[in-house]
Amino acid sequence: MTSLPAPNQCPPLRGGPRPLDAVSDSTPDQPERFWSATWRRLMRNRLAMLGLALLATVALLCLLGPAFTKYGYEQINLDLGPSPPSTAHWLGTDQLGRDLFTRLLSGGRISLLVGLCGAAVSLIVGLTYGATSGYLAGRVDTVMMRIVDTIYALPFSVLVIVLMVVFERNIILIFVAIGLVEWLTMARIVRAQVLSLREQSFIKAAKVLGYSPARIIARHVLPNVIGPVVVYTTLTVPQIILLESFLSFLGLGVRPPMSSWGSLLHDGAGAMQSYPWMLIAPAVCLSLTLFALNVVGDGLRDALDPRFTPRTTRS
Repeated sequence: MTSLPAPNQCPPLRGGPRPLDAVSDSTPDQPERFWSATWRRLMRNRLAMLGLALLATVALLCLLGPAFTKYGYEQINLDLGPSPPSTAHWLGTDQLGRDLFTRLLSGGRISLLVGLCGAAVSLIVGLTYGATSGYLAGRVDTVMMRIVDTIYALPFSVLVIVLMVVFERNIILIFVAIGLVEWLTMARIVRAQVLSLREQSFIKAAKVLGYSPARIIARHVLPNVIGPVVVYTTLTVPQIILLESFLSFLGLGVRPPMSSWGSLLHDGAGAMQSYPWMLIAPAVCLSLTLFALNVVGDGLRDALDPRFTPRTTRS
């Protein structure tokens, strides 16, 4: 007859016993595995990596470039006037004799900063509003969404223009005004995701344990909607840059002598027939940046879906 092991003992594991610290160390960290797998899928997308490299190059040039040029972005030389590209001025000069290469890099700082800060405001407001509306549901959700529909009915460009006229132009107000207009779609995306999550078993278990709604939203709901939110945020940045360029084109953007790509496009469009180089340079930079942001956003969307296989990896 075989003897059973003592109650406080267990049979040895195949391959020998393992200490408790080895068992705990080998337990995979699910969030870390998810993001590392996402990054690997993104790296296999050649177009997305090209866009990421292009975006990093533009950001680095705009950040460090003006410090290494020998001209100031507001340095005026009326004797020089508008001149075509040359060895002294790589992209030429404008009507006031200012170096366009320096102003282009300085303007890129403003445009990228407006895009990033506006997207951050949109992310914070839309994520909080949409998660609260979707989790509470019922009448609260109905009222909150009707508010969103009402704001949606207003022409967003006109709303931003009114804010700029009433509160005067300054760079901080541009960040806030554009961000507060662009959060509406973010709130709807987050709400739709939260509505599908609130009936899941882990949310019900958290309610049974007595967790507060704020804790459930912060600890259990938001981490599960971060994928679509990250993708939409990357696609919001080019929208905000275009909106800022539109405002600057109308003369409601940054105040002179500061420049953005939108204000440079405005100046170049007025002198397009006589001095085409004033329009070509900012138009090319804006187009390349928007292209890079869009392909990075598309790449993130595909990388966050584990069922997707990039075309570049297929044989």
